Amino acid sequence: MTTITKIHLGQDGPLVSKLGLGCMRMSPVWGSRANDESESVATIQMALDNGINFLNTGDFYGAGHNEMLVGKAIKGRRDDAFVSVKFGAIFYNNQWLGLDLRPVAIKNFINYSLVRLGIDTIDLYQPCRLDNSVPVEDVVGTVADLIKEGKVRYLGVSEINAEQLRKAHSIHPVTALEIGYSLADRQIESELLPTAKELGIGVVAFANTAEGLLTGDMKAPLPADSYQHHFPRFQGENLMKNLATVEVLKQMAEAKGYTPTQLAIAWVNAQGGHIMPLVSMSKRSRLPENTDAMGITFTPEEAELLDTHFAPGAIVGGTYLQR
Repeated sequence: MTTITKIHLGQDGPLVSKLGLGCMRMSPVWGSRANDESESVATIQMALDNGINFLNTGDFYGAGHNEMLVGKAIKGRRDDAFVSVKFGAIFYNNQWLGLDLRPVAIKNFINYSLVRLGIDTIDLYQPCRLDNSVPVEDVVGTVADLIKEGKVRYLGVSEINAEQLRKAHSIHPVTALEIGYSLADRQIESELLPTAKELGIGVVAFANTAEGLLTGDMKAPLPADSYQHHFPRFQGENLMKNLATVEVLKQMAEAKGYTPTQLAIAWVNAQGGHIMPLVSMSKRSRLPENTDAMGITFTPEEAELLDTHFAPGAIVGGTYLQR
């Protein structure tokens, strides 16, 4: 497998792997079944063995199940892992109810997270979103207090806009922004990415394959139980047009001897030294392919083709990333 390089997460931030491991799909989310627990733990440990130290989880992934998995995987090797935790989402019976970002709730959430993870300090702690239900000053200020107490090392934010990012950073230095980013979802390039770069904030980019659209495996019609049916991008003529657009990526992948998924990850990786592709994996068999994607380079002509062919608006129909 390709050797994973290390980068500073944000300006003068902690040293982390350039590739991050998203652990969400290891747990039952949105009513899905949990993956084999022993395989999930082995996947996390194999990632650590191969230099991927950034582990991303959330206290609401499987109602704490995901944190317990991560805790089991890093037991006895805490120093090998950089643990990123999202908080704030409220679920009941697999249904999204909203956010709870009150300071008293955050202080409650983190104690449960620390117990489930089996650690004393969370490396990166971040609200999963901001919805104006609680002043940003109170949300960020509470995490800043947790940093002073030693329960958190760094502040992160997730799925916010440029104005919110500036405000949060003015209250307490933001180390990392977690946001969806792919060839198919480039709307953050106009304001949010430049703002993060200007402020010296690292970018943790998830959804690199755009919910499966860029894998090259998607075919129309989608299976009846596919969650993607909820989004216009995957409906009717939109899906047909989008799959036709993805053909260029598939052709380039075949010519280069890689998979479309690998090229999708490689493209995100190529967008900057401060940008980390965050890739969800739940099986050890996926690690070599995704790790090797980090060694893929594009010729100027290939980069230009992808940039032009997947220009903003080329993929039609929205997803939750266009909230």
